[in-house]
Amino acid sequence: MEGPVLLKGSPVASLIYKEVETEVKTLQAHGVVPGLALVIVGNEAASEQYFLTTKTISSKLGINNFPYRLPEDSSVNEVLNLIKSLNSDERISGILVFLPLPGHIEPRMVLNAVASDKDVDGLGAISIGRMASEESTYQLFSPEQGVKNTFLPCTPYGVIRLLEHYGIGIEGKDVVIVGKSLTVGKSLALMMLAKGATVTVCHKQTRNLAEKTRTADILCVAAGKPGLIKEDMVKDGAVVVDIGINSLPDGRFVGDVDFDNVAKKASYITPVPGGVGPVTIAILLKNTVISAKKMFNIL
Repeated sequence: MEGPVLLKGSPVASLIYKEVETEVKTLQAHGVVPGLALVIVGNEAASEQYFLTTKTISSKLGINNFPYRLPEDSSVNEVLNLIKSLNSDERISGILVFLPLPGHIEPRMVLNAVASDKDVDGLGAISIGRMASEESTYQLFSPEQGVKNTFLPCTPYGVIRLLEHYGIGIEGKDVVIVGKSLTVGKSLALMMLAKGATVTVCHKQTRNLAEKTRTADILCVAAGKPGLIKEDMVKDGAVVVDIGINSLPDGRFVGDVDFDNVAKKASYITPVPGGVGPVTIAILLKNTVISAKKMFNIL
């Protein structure tokens, strides 16, 4: 039996980066350089990798990046004061706060402090609210039109772009999402609903998880638990999107799916790393240049 098609994010990201390069040149012709603030608190391994990758790629594309590293024991007020200063800094068109934050810092308080027009990761309350009320989900159907009022959360939107790039239809499909975080699970559920899927969201309190996951035409997993999804939890021919990224003691990064065994049954499956991650970063940088265009009224 042939193996599954790998849903690699690099081809999708490359197409988005070409758009970003064109838009950066347009901005530069008007004397504007887009800027991205990278705010990381502590030294969580997965965040550190994301931080370094985003910093490197944004620089290559002509986007100024402004890294802000705060120690693990930073107070809530220290983080909020930084966000406040970034909101009013005209050099900065986008602000990315890396998650998770240390346990003593309430993430919603920080994310909601980011000005909505600089919320390029799409996770603030205004961005989420506009998506939930379908003010911004039109972007799911016309991505080339950019963003009208707000930005969609990058990681779940990256899942949509990845599936569509590989010709995987969503309308009418049974989609099961494991993980209910606002960052990924809830937001992805809203996007899948907008695309016409029938959606089931599972989480820690879900009973008989395997019974639910075996019904999925498209199974999306973002639980933060290595190897959670086993071969017997996936139906033959399912599309499996592993959004998890977990750092192991030996330094490797793995997802939430037992890749080697689940791949025996899946028709399509994402590698980790190299699946959703590259698309997430590409969308983030695309949003950053769109924000810069809006800031300086360059349309």
